[in-house]
Amino acid sequence: MQKRKRLGDLLIESGLITDAQLESALSNKKQDEKLGDVLLKEGYITEQQLIEVLEFQLGIPHINISQYPIEQDTVKILPKDIAKRHQVMPIRTEDNQLLVAMADPMDYFAIEELRISTGYQIIPAIATKDELQQTINKFYDLQDSVAEAMEDFLPADALEEAEITDEDSPVVRLVNQIITSAVGQHASDIHFDPQETELKIRYRVDGILRAERTLPKSIQNMLIARIKIMADLNITENRIPQDGRIKMTVNFKPVDMRISTLPSSFGEKIVMRILDLTQTLAGLDKIGFTPENEATFREMIQRPNGIVLMTGPTGSGKSTTLYAGLNQLNDESVNIITVEDPVEYQLEGVNQVEVNEAVGMTFATGLRSILRQDPDIIMVGEIRDFETAQISIRASLTGHLVLSTLHTNSAVAALTRLIDMGVEPFLISSSLSGVVAQRLVRRVCRDCRTTRELTTREREIFDEANIDIEHVSYGVGCANCRQTGYRGRIAIHEVLKIDQQIEKYITESASVSEIQQYTKESGMTFLLDDGLLKVAQGLTTTEEVLRIAAMD
Repeated sequence: MQKRKRLGDLLIESGLITDAQLESALSNKKQDEKLGDVLLKEGYITEQQLIEVLEFQLGIPHINISQYPIEQDTVKILPKDIAKRHQVMPIRTEDNQLLVAMADPMDYFAIEELRISTGYQIIPAIATKDELQQTINKFYDLQDSVAEAMEDFLPADALEEAEITDEDSPVVRLVNQIITSAVGQHASDIHFDPQETELKIRYRVDGILRAERTLPKSIQNMLIARIKIMADLNITENRIPQDGRIKMTVNFKPVDMRISTLPSSFGEKIVMRILDLTQTLAGLDKIGFTPENEATFREMIQRPNGIVLMTGPTGSGKSTTLYAGLNQLNDESVNIITVEDPVEYQLEGVNQVEVNEAVGMTFATGLRSILRQDPDIIMVGEIRDFETAQISIRASLTGHLVLSTLHTNSAVAALTRLIDMGVEPFLISSSLSGVVAQRLVRRVCRDCRTTRELTTREREIFDEANIDIEHVSYGVGCANCRQTGYRGRIAIHEVLKIDQQIEKYITESASVSEIQQYTKESGMTFLLDDGLLKVAQGLTTTEEVLRIAAMD
């Protein structure tokens, strides 16, 4: 019998990974972790590439579930708890055989349990984890269609608490399905938008909002009441905005959600911000820094004191980069304390404090208390006011390294923002080590990536930036990226290191344009240029970079 080749060897033969990448993955692999999962996590291969190699190695077919018609009768053959536990989906039956889609067709324990449970011979097929999760949610979490469930809903004026607290009631199942589906699609936010005649539900995936489904207006009040009960909000108050949070487990993973309600013309709009607590922390080399920018950033955070600022709009990944920096600095010899709103990642060995303005625990009061806790490194979630800025600067001048974020459009604009807050220019120049501006651009889907020649306008843009490029990459659209051509995001940066000349400019209250001119002459890479370099590497598209970092 011919010896079956190992996965690593097959991937190397296929030219998908290098020997060094295989060695790195094997050394990082935990005892019970699969090699394929480690290679995916490290970003060396895509799930589609892994499936194609497994299909070849095992002779097991790969199926695209989203394009498969699945009968409700077939779904009923397999109990929901087994389907969810093993992440498997029954597809169709033929005689005494059941075709089942699974992420790991080598899981013989799962196959045996399916055989005993269903009484069928199990024929495994390979599918992607995301597709499996979404299909299981769709068919199991709301087995009846929304239309059928509507029959059970009471009219809006007959709202009974039992109907919105009973785990088996249609409204509870519907809300759970909406949340589970959002988590499965890696959405960062869920929007419940009341319209005049309907309730729209939208997900923000990779920074872009897209419509997910539309529900009848008649169930709007019940749906909103259910979410308010979950978030421990006042369900009788609908005239003022409210904020709350929900902690729940979705597909065996803890998920933390921030809830915000806002009265609008057609009812209360609700936005749920999803924080996946199991999300693995990216290393500094995985953030998207160019080698030069990464070296500068590492140098800034390895100083014993001073302030390092991250700037950018909400949702531009500032906290993720700061956490990656903290993780780099985190060891037993230093005392790291953070004050955040909210705590987004749990960092082992780091003391994390959460802001709670309702009881007077603001960034400023938290920061004052932290300074009495003998810290070496402090992270302040955000500098929002003069008081927080003043204490942060004082802390950096007394020998602490302070990391924080600020909402400005560019790295240079952060300097004038601090002055606008009322901080004295000489204090800024003596305490600030550097500023990093960051944005997130969507990454071209690696499974449907292809190339094309540059347009005339693109040629002008790249020539102006002195970047030599012949072709640009784009995604044609496939099941893995939901036909968008993009999957995941990557950061683009501009890193401003404060040197003596910039210190002088700050002290003299020079204009943004003067400082920007000096940094340009010094060779600093601006957001747009960094984005265009990533287009040249085939990581994103020109349209995406221009959308995020508009040209000045």
